[in-house]
Amino acid sequence: MSFLKSEKIQALDTIVNFSSVDTSPSFKECDSIIDKHQKSNCFRTTIHQKIGAELQKHQFIIRDSISEIVYVDLLINSKGKIVIEAMASSEEIRIQLPELDSVLRISVDKIPNVYAAIKRGIPVTTKYRLPIKIQLKQ
Repeated sequence: MSFLKSEKIQALDTIVNFSSVDTSPSFKECDSIIDKHQKSNCFRTTIHQKIGAELQKHQFIIRDSISEIVYVDLLINSKGKIVIEAMASSEEIRIQLPELDSVLRISVDKIPNVYAAIKRGIPVTTKYRLPIKIQLKQ
């Protein structure tokens, strides 16, 4: 009598999409949201509000009115620490608001750590490009 050994080969999912995460980074106030899209929107809205509130505290002095968008690339590491990786602004912004760079860095430093993004159950580093509207009138 011979026994046939049935081998079950389980295919491993080895393709990982590094351009998306399973769970977005999250602030405490967004953490109870289950829907992935709504949670991501909550994170973006909250970070905009926190940075905006800090910018409002600063008195900028300008020569001409400004209405432009500054792009801030944020890195959120696997421990939830947020740092500015880069900023893209026009020459006009850099000339009229030379202190904007440092004010933004201080604003981001004041943001408390967040819950890191999750990919396959592991906290991962993510990058966000935040558009910040700078609108100042004389």
